[in-house]
Parts: sequence; structure tokens; C-alpha cells
Amino acid sequence: MDELLDPLDIYCERMTATLWAEPVNALTNLLIVAAGLFGLAQVRARKTGVFAEVLCWWVVAIGAGSFLFHTFAVKLTMWADIVPIASFTVAMALFALRRFAGLSWPRTISYFVIYFVAISIVTYMLPPSVHEATNRTTIYLPALGGFVFCGVVALAHRGPGGWYALACAAILLAGFFFRAIDQDVCDAFPLGTHFMWHVLIAVMLAVNLVGVARHGAPRSRTL
Repeated sequence: MDELLDPLDIYCERMTATLWAEPVNALTNLLIVAAGLFGLAQVRARKTGVFAEVLCWWVVAIGAGSFLFHTFAVKLTMWADIVPIASFTVAMALFALRRFAGLSWPRTISYFVIYFVAISIVTYMLPPSVHEATNRTTIYLPALGGFVFCGVVALAHRGPGGWYALACAAILLAGFFFRAIDQDVCDAFPLGTHFMWHVLIAVMLAVNLVGVARHGAPRSRTL
């Protein structure tokens, strides 16, 4: 149990193990919370449904979990950062295939399993040097690939929500750059660039939830 409370220092801004050592990294997570609440307002205004509302609250949980981790950076709170992101990635992929593409549940599950297996193999085959060079940003490859995959599938089934998924992929890719270089710029820029990752994630999630609100209502007929 003591190991779970071991402090972590993996971002430029954190110089000590004290509670409030990453104020910018922590506070920029409030933008993610705001993106979730903004999406919730959009979803409720358009009456997109319970599934869509759950996704919005999930985004709020992502912001809250990341805030906790960057405020009290230990192995235990790291899971508060990881679990909401990983689970949201799964839920959003299922939502996009089901609602954006209009697939039946059997086809949704089939497409999801095929994608998950493929991206897992690709991520596993990347050499350790790539993970290290990108500051382990490669752990988000499933999310990036998921937006691309679901966006293409949705567009192939004439679902305009696919454009939002592809836009999210583009914004997320830009975020990858800032997350990856955080450790490399420490000497020149002690604040680091991880906070820009949070800013772009907030923008990406806001765009994502607008797409959910506009094109995520249940279809009258699924394929």
C-alpha cells in the first residue's frame, strides 16, 4: 500500500513532491470539466439521450481525475487519471459506431473488437525507443486511431458525425506534440508544455461532444 503513495515526478512543471507543485497543469484540467458541462448543455438542449449525457459526465470525470493526479501526484491518484480516459475511449468508440455510423449492436461490437485487436498489436509492436522518445504519449494511440477509425466508418455509412470524429483526431494529434516534448523543453522552458496538452484535450472533447449532441441521437434504422 505504501508504494501506491510514492510520489511521481514525470512532468516539467513539477519541481518538488509538494501538494501544489503543478498549479498550471492542475488548473488547466478545469477546461476539461468545462468542456463536459458545455457538452451536457448541448446534449440536453437537443435531447440527444441518456447515453450522450453519460458521455458528458464522463468528460467531467476525466478533468476531475487529472486535476487530482496533477495536484497529488502519486501512483494511486494516477489511476484516477488513467481509468476515466481509458473507459471513455471505449464508450465513445461504441457510441460513434452505434450512433454516428448507425450500426446494429452486433456489428458495433464486431467492428470494435476488430479495431481493438488491430491497434493493440500496432501499439505492442512499437519499439521501446518510440515510447520513450514520445514521453509515453503512445499510450493514447488507441484513442487517436479510434477517432480516425470510427470517423471513417461513420462517413462510409453517411453519418455526418464522422467529420467531428476526424476533427477530434486532428486536434488530438496536435496535443500529442505538446505532450511528447514536455520533458525535452524543461531547461529552456521550466513550465513545460503539458498544460497545452490539457488545453487541446479540452478543445477536442468540446468538439467531440458537440458532434455527439448534433448527430448522436438514436437512428430510426440501424444497419
